[in-house]
Amino acid sequence: MTGKQGSGGAGEGFARILANTAWLLGGKGVGAVLSLVYLAIVTRTLGVADFGRFALVLSAAQVVKTLVSFDSWQIVVRYGQVHLASGNGDALNRVLRFCILIDVGSALAGGVVAGAVILVFGDALELSGGMEWQAWLFCMIMMVTIRSSPTGVLRLFDRFDSGALAETMVPIGRMVGALLAWIVLPNITGYLIAWGMAELLCAITYWGLALHVGRGRIGSWRAGRTLDARRENPGIVGFLTATNLQTSLASVGQQVAVLVVGGFAGPAGAGLYRLANQLANSLTKISSLLSRSIFVELSRTQASHGAQALGALFRRTNRLALIAGAVIIALIVTIGHPLLGLIAGHEFLPAYPLLLLLGIAACIDLVGVSYRPLLMTTDRAGLSLQITFVATILLLGLQAALLPVYGTIGAAGANIAASLAAFLMMGLASRRAVRGHEEELPRV
Repeated sequence: MTGKQGSGGAGEGFARILANTAWLLGGKGVGAVLSLVYLAIVTRTLGVADFGRFALVLSAAQVVKTLVSFDSWQIVVRYGQVHLASGNGDALNRVLRFCILIDVGSALAGGVVAGAVILVFGDALELSGGMEWQAWLFCMIMMVTIRSSPTGVLRLFDRFDSGALAETMVPIGRMVGALLAWIVLPNITGYLIAWGMAELLCAITYWGLALHVGRGRIGSWRAGRTLDARRENPGIVGFLTATNLQTSLASVGQQVAVLVVGGFAGPAGAGLYRLANQLANSLTKISSLLSRSIFVELSRTQASHGAQALGALFRRTNRLALIAGAVIIALIVTIGHPLLGLIAGHEFLPAYPLLLLLGIAACIDLVGVSYRPLLMTTDRAGLSLQITFVATILLLGLQAALLPVYGTIGAAGANIAASLAAFLMMGLASRRAVRGHEEELPRV
């Protein structure tokens, strides 16, 4: 009886993962196609050096955003499900307001951090001639467009289709903005304006869709005090802190890598590294999409079907990720070089070895995509955080050691070593977690 229930729960969860990932991929598919066009416009207009400076501003803004922002959507999904099931819309609303309060605080903190970063590292990033203010304003736009809370609402109600629609506003906005900048203001300033407007468009769309989907189901915006959510949802602060630190470490490690490369190899080296990293991540976007779908379904399966179904679903997602990783590696090897030349032009072809190495690292992350959501679902967010910390320190340490000797190739190789170490540690911890849960089941 237990085995059938476990199999059925895993089958339903796996089907929803595929369906939700398909919606996300649909939106990202549009973005991937458009990104090839707007990247071609930007790289061919700016050239290697100015594209490198543009990339450094984007990376600096992303680092600041990642440092101060929280994955509050996970709070909405995890704690909101209980209130949604019990019909307590007001308690759900307090959880949502709590997350919004955190997002607002993150934006304010981000403005201060961005200003400090630009003051201290502005010369190293070669920000001069008014670029300091432009970089700070762009960082502020990135802060005020944090959209984690409305993302949580859409995922709570299984509206991944609406989320996919909102996400397409970024590439569409960049595409339109890049064309306008190319015609009117074909320089770094013009493209920063275009990228900032795209973020605003996406945030507005997210909130519009979230309020529409949640109408009548997310309670009153005036019910109780916002901070009551801490008392009503035990463990919410600890969970939020652990998930934020983990996401920040993983993302900052990647974004800081571009800044480190820029410090050693200059804007041109940073531009080549950034382009290769962006293309590799575009080819492996399914990793982050799967992770989002997997977390929602693992949480639901654990709550409704128990440990055996959780283990079965975990193993199915592992097989899917392994197949996807193998296919993407084959794509990078076969079409990576001509694609790079087609998009960016002949002067960016030296980035192909970087694309290959960074693509391999990203595919290693893809194969282990279910590990982190599994650890979070089984109340092992702290262990996952420790592993991510070790992997990030390893990445930055190896880059610092290999960059002076091997240049950008050494930096890309450091990504493979760090990804492999994280994969092995996360895999071991996840399998132990699954075995521990399954052994707790009563024998029937």
